[in-house]
Amino acid sequence: MLPLWAVLIAFVFAALWRFKPGWRAYFGVAACGLASHIAGDLITSFGTIVFAPLSDARYALSATFIIDLWFTGIIVAGLVACALWRRSRAPAVAAAAVLAGYVGFQAVMREQAIDLGERYAAGQGLREPTVTAVPRPVTAFNWTVIVAERERYHYAHVNLIRKEALPAGPEAGFIRRLNAPYMPVENAIWLRAQRYGVNEAEAQLGRAAYSHPDFRFFRWFAAYPVVLRMDQGNPERCVWFHDLRFITPGRDNTPFRYGMCRSAGADWEPFQLVGDEKRPVY
Repeated sequence: MLPLWAVLIAFVFAALWRFKPGWRAYFGVAACGLASHIAGDLITSFGTIVFAPLSDARYALSATFIIDLWFTGIIVAGLVACALWRRSRAPAVAAAAVLAGYVGFQAVMREQAIDLGERYAAGQGLREPTVTAVPRPVTAFNWTVIVAERERYHYAHVNLIRKEALPAGPEAGFIRRLNAPYMPVENAIWLRAQRYGVNEAEAQLGRAAYSHPDFRFFRWFAAYPVVLRMDQGNPERCVWFHDLRFITPGRDNTPFRYGMCRSAGADWEPFQLVGDEKRPVY
């Protein structure tokens, strides 16, 4: 859709200036602006639907956290410099180069995080695991390393350069609370999460809920789906799932928690879990 949107935007700006110059003069700038937005989404772990509307496949390079203050700071600094030195292109070129270099550095850090996961998988004797790493907030050294098996995940929150744990007491600020949970590589704490349930009975129930046609929106959305909990009340049962991408240590809550519930004799229905409140999905 980028070429079509670029033409539309170019016509709008050309019309504002009574088509002097014509729309072609604005097309390149509009296309670059749209492309930069797509690239900005693509480098995150959330990714973007590059080939919409032809395909709803989501692609993600997973190099940059979705809200990266360093990334934003480089852009803001470049814009301020451009405002101060309006006659020179040097500030814009320098800021673009630094930004590209920063993302490249993040990509290198991701490869180091994946290497850590591969060493863990080999040490555990895991057969044909899939190893990935998800960027985390505060610094480019914070990562969640994920080792996926067929029925479960192994994951660890690590800082690639930290030599000792960072304490964060009750009075710690928000940034420190977000930064502290990432342990040095040598002290990585590996956790396990089941995709569907901790035993066969739970797994059978979890698969039934997860594979239901009305839950396809979550299957499409989630990259690392795991069962959060099962509420087996009377007469209603609920199976709740979340995505490892959005488990961020230091936060008070985890977003994007969805599940399926059913009463005795009824079919499954989708719901969202917000806090402890169950909300229907329409």
